[in-house]
Amino acid sequence: MNRKPYSTDLTDAQWARIAPLIPPAMPGGRRRTVNVRDVVNAILYFVRTGCQWRNLPHDFPPWGTVHYYYRRWRLDGTWQKVHDALREQVRTEKEGREATPSAAIIDSQSVKTTEKGPSVCQAAVEISLSRSAYSFLKTASEIRRLRQRSASFSDLPSASLRR
Repeated sequence: MNRKPYSTDLTDAQWARIAPLIPPAMPGGRRRTVNVRDVVNAILYFVRTGCQWRNLPHDFPPWGTVHYYYRRWRLDGTWQKVHDALREQVRTEKEGREATPSAAIIDSQSVKTTEKGPSVCQAAVEISLSRSAYSFLKTASEIRRLRQRSASFSDLPSASLRR
């Protein structure tokens, strides 16, 4: 890193934990010319600040490269693997618990939206008229899974963590 670090940048210890979980370059393809740690730092900056991809600071890799890796890792499950590994480490090392939770809490909340249906700004998840959000939470308030259903849907079928 030849730049002043941002508050969202990973420390060396944090990078050491997630670096093995980042997939290597595809075999047979071009060699990576980008520093993957800089890509991860740019993604963390994007997520934390909420800026647009094209407005990433210029000391990060090009926004198109960062977006490519973000999307690729989201689709291939890399982010889920990183999240699961870090959650298990926190549970076992810091909290002295088992790696996977044994209890969950179901919380449903109805959210009113416009009568026109999907929101105008097309947020990450479109919410139609009166939807319920079901959060499967561990006792330590870590989100395991979030699912949105219509308000007429019962809480009972949503109780399965396998869905």
